[in-house]
This record gives sequence, structure tokens and C-alpha cells, in this order.
Amino acid sequence: SLEEAPWRQAQKIGDLIQRIPEAGAKPTEKTEVTLLYDENNLYIGVFCYDSEPRQVLASQMARDARLRADDRLEIVFDTFRDQSNAFYFSTNPAGALVDGLVFANGETNYDWDAIWIVRTEQTDEGWSAEFAIPFKTLSFPAGETVWGFNISRTIQRKLEENRWTGARFQTQFFQISEAGEITNLEGLAQGVGLDVRPFVAGRWLHRTANGDDAVVGKPGLDLFYNITPSLKLSVTANTDFGETEVDARQINLTRFSIFFPEKRSFFLQDAGVFNFATTGIDPPGGIPGTGAEVFPFFSRKIGLFGGQEVPIDYGAKLTGKVGRTEIGMLDVRTREVSNLDAKNFFVGRVKQNFLEQSYVGAIITGGNPSAQWSSSTTGVDMRLATSDFLGSDRNMVFNAFGLTSNNEGVSENSSSYGFGAQYPNDKFVAEVQWREIQENFDPAIGFVQRSNVRMLRLAGSFNPRPRRSTGIQQMFHDVFYTRFTRLDNGLVESWNIYATVIDWHLNSGDSLHSLLDANPTYERLFEPFEISAGVVLPAGEYRFTPWRIFFTSAQKRRLQGSIGLSFGNFWSGTAQMLQTGLSYKLPPRFLISFNTIFCKI
Repeated sequence: SLEEAPWRQAQKIGDLIQRIPEAGAKPTEKTEVTLLYDENNLYIGVFCYDSEPRQVLASQMARDARLRADDRLEIVFDTFRDQSNAFYFSTNPAGALVDGLVFANGETNYDWDAIWIVRTEQTDEGWSAEFAIPFKTLSFPAGETVWGFNISRTIQRKLEENRWTGARFQTQFFQISEAGEITNLEGLAQGVGLDVRPFVAGRWLHRTANGDDAVVGKPGLDLFYNITPSLKLSVTANTDFGETEVDARQINLTRFSIFFPEKRSFFLQDAGVFNFATTGIDPPGGIPGTGAEVFPFFSRKIGLFGGQEVPIDYGAKLTGKVGRTEIGMLDVRTREVSNLDAKNFFVGRVKQNFLEQSYVGAIITGGNPSAQWSSSTTGVDMRLATSDFLGSDRNMVFNAFGLTSNNEGVSENSSSYGFGAQYPNDKFVAEVQWREIQENFDPAIGFVQRSNVRMLRLAGSFNPRPRRSTGIQQMFHDVFYTRFTRLDNGLVESWNIYATVIDWHLNSGDSLHSLLDANPTYERLFEPFEISAGVVLPAGEYRFTPWRIFFTSAQKRRLQGSIGLSFGNFWSGTAQMLQTGLSYKLPPRFLISFNTIFCKI
């Protein structure tokens, strides 16, 4: 309840400003935000007035749920005021707890879970939320009294977003450089900074053939300690990953490996520190990636081999900041198993931040999951970014990197390097990426999607916002061209064009994401390719053009659905794929969904 005296008497932080649908306009509904604190906690009280309180949307309660279908509040704290990294908290009128980490001025990790409290209340005037965030939950420099801060309110049925700062079309909420400031944070108690999580894991195996029973068990420990307010030590011993979420199923009809993300909590903790410039430019939703991913460090290579778990005896990780320098060090020891020796893995990462959103960095890795000999990878990277490109309040990002793998017996053609530039704004988006991945480049605890190629991607998008009277919120039109050239013979290995003619997001919340998206594709096989068991494509040149249609209804509706159809030529034959989704909401605690994929090749 925000009727208590401290909330009524305290000064509000000021009105929010509408970002969409009309940037800079006055919000259609009033929002009052108050910040208070004592020695141990920061308190945020928010009253969201609503002229139609019965139309407030709140359909989800799961921890870290994506609240895109709901009215919601989102908050970020840039405690180090580095304008790049932040803590993130969010809730909806049902009181869902959503938290995460923001890093590299826009990338997120929702697997970080903090200890905090939020309570909400719906009234005849709207809804309110009261947050209590312990200072022990957050890392921040001792003695600093100024934090970066921003808050956003979304009124989902109106597709309206209002913010405290950075209320421009081209400014995303996770652009921490656009956050405002809160001041006078004095006398904060940070506590000891120790988090201990002991556990016992066991397994009982009964063999029906002979009636034998086998019972095994082991204790383990995860420990997190803030050496300083800005340096965290994470230790794991006899680690059990039994609670790890299952991978999403993926169908791979390409010649190259597909990427499965890390899901183990020990490796996810402060994972943003180890992020590298090769991951700095993401395509818009629905646009395929380049197919040339390069990760000098991919933590799934540690503790997993050939799809099987390799037990981890112990591991230690030091992450944090010293001034404007970010550091990360990881050391893990895996156990000896029947076909593998015990192995040690090391990763070191440093990033020196400068200006508002830029850095230069270096990385080194050591260890090889599968071989007896040693392996290492070294590299440097940089990011130059601004939200005021040429004084125009526009975003511009430039990334560059260079990497070399060092494997015994390999001395040549073992490097990868490249650059990328992106102009990611609301109405116009432009992009160029170029990278070379040499034939013997093989980071032993990294991930390389394809090698012996030189990749070029050129892209542009035109995304106007028509007048609201048209019923269209925004129209997206994209053209992405990607080409791969072989390094050994100079021939084009593949190219494709992805063209979005119509991607219209309507004021109703419904979206016609694609109406006959075209994807002309050229592939040259230098050797036969077994695309599926018993189906072999002979060497040669192939040209084909898949087409795509995709529609989703508004998430604000209790019954919401989607349908997608892909069809057309595919290699030497044809392919059709039908995807359907249907969900029914029983707010706020139940969501029933049914999804299907039918594929014919």
C-alpha cells in the first residue's frame, strides 16, 4: 500500500514521458514514482493510474517470465555509473518477479536471480507496486552516492511505453547510457557479501533384469563471495547440474553446426564479462543469423563431451571491476572418466571501458576437452559506440576483433578476424559485417560455425511509423545479403538474400510479420552432403528460393495464436513447413499453450 505516510510525504521523481506510440508526448495515463531508502534497502513505490482499471493486463506469475503480453514496470540500476552494465528488475500487476543483468549497453542475462521483494495491488484507480531491494543484493562501489537509474511503464492494451529518460524511438530501454541519475545514496550497508549453497545429490538405479540396486550420492557446494563491493569470487565443488534446464529441440538441415546456449548456473553467473565483440551485432527478429558465429570461449565445452556429462571436481571464477576495467578469470578442473583424462581449463578476460559506451579488450583461453595435447586461444577486440552519432541523437556501433588458436601440430591458417558496423535506429537500420575464418582456426573451448571462408553481410531496413489513423503502428522492410567465399580456392561457396516486403505491426497488437518473405539462395557443394540419413546431395551448384508467411494475433488477448508457413524449392527438391501456436490465459497463474510443427521435405 502506498497510502502510508512516508510514501505520501516524499517527493516524486517527476513525470514519465511517452516513447511509443508518440515519442515525447504526454502519457495517456499518469504514473507516480517515489524512491526511498534506509541503511539496508532501496524502496521504489509506483502508482500506475488507469482510467480503465478493469482493462489492466496481468497474465503471468512465473519467475523471470517474459511480460510482453502484460502491463509492466521495468527498472534498471547502473550502480557503477559506467553507462554500460546494470541490474534489471520488472513486475506486472500480478506481482511477478523478473530480474536479470544488462551488459555491453544492451545485452541481457535473465538467469541471474536476486533476493528482493515486490508486492502489487489493483484498485479502482489503477494498480500500484512497492519494491524492496536489499543493498546486499547489488554490487556497487563503496562511497559513491550517484547511481544510474531508469524506469519504464508499459500499458499493453494501448501498446504504449512511458519512460523517465531516453524516451526516443531509437533508444532501447537497455541502452544504459541513456539512463538518468539518482543521488544522495549515503550510508548504505553492503554486508559481508557471502552466499553459500550446499547441496546433496543422489541417484538410485534398479536393474529389473537381475534385481540389483545401485545407490550413489555426493555432497557439493556453490559459494559466492564479494571480495570487494565490485569483485566477486564464485567457487563450485563437486558440482551437480541436475537442475539444468533441458535444451530446446532444434532441427538442423544445414551443413554446419547449430548453437545451443549455456544453461548451467555456475557458468551463467556474470557471463557478460566474457562476452566478445564477435557477438555484438544481432539481426532483427525473424532474420536469419550470418551462419558464421565465432566464440573464443563457449562454456558448454567444459563438463560436456560427446553429449555426455564429464563431472567437474571444482571450479573458481573471479569477475568484477577495478575502476573502469572489467576483469574475468575462470579455472575449472574436470574429473577423469573412462575415455578422458582429468583436465584443467582456464579463461582470462579484460575490458577497458572508455568514453560512454566503448571498450578495448583481450581474451586468453587454455585447455582442450578431447585431446592429450595443449590448446590455447588468444585475441583482442574493441567496441566503439555512441547514441549521439554526428550530433543527431542516433545510434552507431562499430566492432572489430582478431583471434588466433594455438593447437599442437598446427602452425598456419589458424586465425580469425573481422569487423562489423551497425546503424541501429528506429526508422533506418544499416549494417555491414566482414570476417575471415581460416581453415585451421579451432578454439578448443570455443565455438566456430564454419571455417575456411570469408563472410560479407550487407543489410538495410526502412521502418516507418504511419499516422495512427491508418491502424498501423510500424512497418518493417528489410533486405539482408550474405555471401561466403572459400579461402582455399577463391570461389563463392554460398550466398543468400532475405527480403521482407511486408512486416506490419498493427495498433490492435496483431502482427503480419511476413507476407511472402523471399529468400533466394545459392549453394555450391565441393563434396557430397548427406542432408539426412540415406539422402545424399552430390557435389555441384544449387539455386532455390524458400518463401515465408507468418502471422500472430495480439498478446493482449486471452486467446492468442500464431501461424507460419514456409514453402518453395529446397536444394534439389521442395520443402514445406507449417508452424502453429495457440495459447489461452487464465490470469494470473495459468497459461495453457499448444504448439505444432509439420515439416515435409
